[in-house]
Amino acid sequence: MGQHDTPNISAVKLYCAKCEDIYNPKSSRHASIDGAYFGTSFHNILFQVYPPMVPIKSTRRYEPRVFGFKVHAAATLMRWQDRKRDDMKIRVKGAGLETGFKEEETELDDEMEDDDM
Repeated sequence: MGQHDTPNISAVKLYCAKCEDIYNPKSSRHASIDGAYFGTSFHNILFQVYPPMVPIKSTRRYEPRVFGFKVHAAATLMRWQDRKRDDMKIRVKGAGLETGFKEEETELDDEMEDDDM
């Protein structure tokens, strides 16, 4: 995706739909491609045209590890972010909107199975 719609401002970037973040590509080949060719809304339009390509959001967080041991320096920040996410889910559910998180779908499926019994 591009970060600008005006040519010759920045090179193309890689967009991760799972974590919704932008990355610099490793290949030097991508550095010569202008981001304006794709524009700032390429990924949004792509997912509107092909909805099955949208990845299911997960509530499982990335846990950094060194030699298999968890790195705990970011634990406080992660707990704070988890609390804020839970608060946001409550507000969104109160507004009657779907959040698109994976655990909600499984909860709805469980509720439907209970109703069938």
